[in-house]
Amino acid sequence: MEVQVHAIHFTADQKLIDFIEEKVSKLELFFDNIIACEVYLKLDKSQEKENKISEVKLLIPGKTLIAKKQCKSFEEATDLATEALRKQVKKHKEKVV
Repeated sequence: MEVQVHAIHFTADQKLIDFIEEKVSKLELFFDNIIACEVYLKLDKSQEKENKISEVKLLIPGKTLIAKKQCKSFEEATDLATEALRKQVKKHKEKVV
């Protein structure tokens, strides 16, 4: 699976990118036919503490699964988004099988 991380209007450090790739790669345990994954990291301009957005797109044959979460840190947002995608992948796999 190919993982692309896009940090919009800032530069993400390697530690964050490695964390994201590790989290997203675990989705392959639930579904083998994942083609690619795109992760978009954005900073919300609001003054709230929870201003970090992680949007994860999972490309599978015939479908694109998307999860978007907003939290205090990119790690937490990515963790919640991958958990939501895990549920979507399981549901999709049940439909296919």
